[in-house]
Amino acid sequence: DTHITEPGDVWTSRLPSKFHDQAPHMVRTDDGVDMWRFGDRERAIPVGATAVAGWKEPFPSIPRNLDECPPAAFDAKARLEYMDSIGAWAMALYPNIGGFGSETFLGLNDPELMLACVRAYNDWLIEWISPDPRRFIPVMATPFWDVEAAVKEIARCKDLGHKAILFTSAPQDYDMPFIGDAHWNPIWEAAQDVDLPISLHIGSGDFQDQMMAPGRFAAHGIGPSTVSGSMSILMANAIQLMDIAMSGVLPRHPKLKLVSVESGIGWLPFVKEALDHGYDYANVRTERPEFARHPSEYLREQVWACTFFETFASNRFLDDIGIDRVLFETDYPHPICLYGDEVREKIDAAFGALPEDVQQKVLFQNAADLYGVAAPDRPWTAGA
Repeated sequence: DTHITEPGDVWTSRLPSKFHDQAPHMVRTDDGVDMWRFGDRERAIPVGATAVAGWKEPFPSIPRNLDECPPAAFDAKARLEYMDSIGAWAMALYPNIGGFGSETFLGLNDPELMLACVRAYNDWLIEWISPDPRRFIPVMATPFWDVEAAVKEIARCKDLGHKAILFTSAPQDYDMPFIGDAHWNPIWEAAQDVDLPISLHIGSGDFQDQMMAPGRFAAHGIGPSTVSGSMSILMANAIQLMDIAMSGVLPRHPKLKLVSVESGIGWLPFVKEALDHGYDYANVRTERPEFARHPSEYLREQVWACTFFETFASNRFLDDIGIDRVLFETDYPHPICLYGDEVREKIDAAFGALPEDVQQKVLFQNAADLYGVAAPDRPWTAGA
C-alpha cells in the first residue's frame, strides 16, 4: 500500500467538456493552499495532507500545496528514484481524492459523471505507471454504487493492466446493501473471473464517527485525537472482515482473494480464534450449510493482510496468520507512513531475526504471486 497524490488535471484533462464545471479539480486559495473542488464543493482535506513524507514538522503540519509536496508523491519517475533509494522493487498504488473506496464520487450526485470519473482515474493510473509498469501495481477504482457498471469496469481494467480491485468495505454506510448481501455477488464473481484480488482499504466506509467522536478533541487534544482516531479506522477493518466472514461470502466464492489494506496484522489471530469460538457456540453450520469449515480456515486461505509499523506481531504471530498471507507496506507518503531510512529500520526490527526464506516471502514473493509481479532485474538479498 502506497498512495499517489493526484495532479490537478487528472479529471479535467480526460472528461468530456460538459463535465468540466463539476469535475474534480484543484484550486489554489489566496493564501497558497491547494484544495480539491467537486463542482462548487471543496474537499475537506487539502492536497498537502496526502503527502507529508519527509515534511519538516510533525502532522498536523502539512505542505501548503503541490509545490511543497515531495515529487515522488505525484511524479512516477521521482517515485522510481525513491523506490531505488529504499530498496523497493514494486509498490501498489492507491488513490486519495476519490476516496479509499471511490466513495467521494457519490457526492457528485450524477451517475454519468460519477462513472466517468472512475473510468478517467483508471485510465490515468495506467498512464502514470508508463515509465516502468513492471514496478507498479495499479489498483483500479470501482463504481460500486452501480453493480452492472462495476462488473464491466473490472473486465475493462483487467485488459488495461490493472492488478487489483478497490472496493468499499462498508457499502452499508452509504445506504446500500450490507457487504455480505447477495446484491454484491456479481462483484465477487467478476473478481474471480479475472483473477484479481479485491482490496479493502481502511477508511473506505464513512469513517467520520471514528475520526470525529464527540468529545475526543476536547479530552485528548489535536495530536492524541489524531492518533486514536486513526487507530480506530485501522481496527474498523477487523469488524468489516468479520462481517464478510460470517456472511458466508468466502465459502460461496472459494476463489475470491481479499486484501485488508493498511490495517495491520496483529489483530488477526484473535479475530480468527474468536470467530471460531462463536461459530461453535452458535452451531452456525446448521444454519449456514455453505460453511464446510471454521471461519478461520477461510480467512487463512482467502485473506491477505498488510503490515508496516508492527514488530510484535511480525516476530511472534506469522505462523498463526500465515507466512504466505502477509504483505509488507509503507503507506508512503501519508501521515504515519514509513519513510527513508525508517523503512529499513522497521524491516530489520520486524523480520531481521527470521529465516531468509520467510523474509523473502513477506518482503517480495507473497505480493509478487498475488499481483503477478515479474521477477526483478537484480538479485534479492536479505538485509540489502
